[in-house]
Amino acid sequence: MKSKPDAKSTPNRKEITHARIVETAARAIRRSGYSGTGVADIMKEAGLTHGGFYAHFASRDEMLAEAVSLAGTETIAVTEQLFANTPKEQRLWTLMNAYLSDEHTANIEMGCSFAALGSETHRQAPEVRAASTQKIKEMIALVEAELSEQSQANARQDAMLIVSTMVGTLMLARAVDDEALSVALRQSALKHFAPKEN
Repeated sequence: MKSKPDAKSTPNRKEITHARIVETAARAIRRSGYSGTGVADIMKEAGLTHGGFYAHFASRDEMLAEAVSLAGTETIAVTEQLFANTPKEQRLWTLMNAYLSDEHTANIEMGCSFAALGSETHRQAPEVRAASTQKIKEMIALVEAELSEQSQANARQDAMLIVSTMVGTLMLARAVDDEALSVALRQSALKHFAPKEN
């Protein structure tokens, strides 16, 4: 006997459209920053009319808060997937190598939202900052849990150091117009955190 689909689990047309706007905005803010992301541009990129925006959001800041939350969720999901597919003792080193890779440095639109937006977030509305802060806390907690599993004594402190080093290094590596310096910044961070040989 076929069971009826749960109406609550099947998104309706409005929910699907809402999700499309947020996904578009999440890419756009990473690509162009908060100030370079207008409502009209996002709606056009999502294939929708500008007039339909307020059927989904009370304000631009509400949309940006959802977008930065989604972007952060995507960053965390990539990290969780990497951890799931990597032997335990290699996870953090593999994460740092992937995070500071040439590919991730070039891929701003789909890459880490913390590095793409970190220098701008303090100028945003409280709800946008709150959404970003929550995702940064989740990323730190994810790294902390990994360190705790490896019996690191200062797991919380070390997790904050690792996350801030990755994000800060990537921000600088993207900011400079000197490719050799971009590479050197990333290699320096990796060398510092490289596993010590016995």
